[in-house]
Amino acid sequence: MSRFQHLVQAAVHSAVAQAPAAAALSSVLAATSSLSPMVAKSSSAGSPFYSYASPTVGAGVIPTVVENTGKSERWFDLFSRLLRERIICLMGPIDDSTASVIVGQLLFLEGDNPLKPIHMYINSPGGVVTAGMAIYDTMQYVQSPVSTICMGQAASMGSLILAAGAKGQRFILPHARVMIHQPLGGAQGQASDIAIQAREILKMREMLNRIYVEHTGQPLKRIEDATERDYFMNPEEAKEFGIIDQVIQKRDITVPV
Repeated sequence: MSRFQHLVQAAVHSAVAQAPAAAALSSVLAATSSLSPMVAKSSSAGSPFYSYASPTVGAGVIPTVVENTGKSERWFDLFSRLLRERIICLMGPIDDSTASVIVGQLLFLEGDNPLKPIHMYINSPGGVVTAGMAIYDTMQYVQSPVSTICMGQAASMGSLILAAGAKGQRFILPHARVMIHQPLGGAQGQASDIAIQAREILKMREMLNRIYVEHTGQPLKRIEDATERDYFMNPEEAKEFGIIDQVIQKRDITVPV
């Protein structure tokens, strides 16, 4: 065997021996990178830096933003930078994990400045009703007015959150879609348990319909008819229905960064 073959074989054995350690290190790094709840870090100028556990963007990596303060450079993820501008991104399905992040941001931004608006960008197919209601109730609870902007889609619970924005501050982009429908549920077990679940989902449907009535100004009968099945709306139809107030193509000074 030549000297070159000996070197190649040694390199292969070394890589195999180090693979478990590399995998373990990768697992540790992956675990620690996800442990970043909302915190406030002080910059050299003393101003707070807002950070939170950012949503994943598909299977990709969240972009990193660099801010040059003149004295130093600061690196942080894109969504944390947007949070500093009082921008919340509700992207993807709505579940308890998503709701906990959104609720935390709403409460934090209200505490930071209760009179300054919060801007929520929405692109969501909907999700769990109780998780969506946690976001909705917090939007109504905080003193800060919450502006909502739909891009892509706002379906199911996403449409209710879109409609729950401050009056006159509910926007949609020209090619986004809105969909409303009644809650979907499933039950199994004893007949008595199924009956309990059936009664509960009917109560939930009535509650959601009345919330749509409050925020759209539509009569209850029209809401009930529209939500009987999946009801899709383009931006102009969503405006006529009362889900949003304005269709926007270009941002002006009244619409946030």
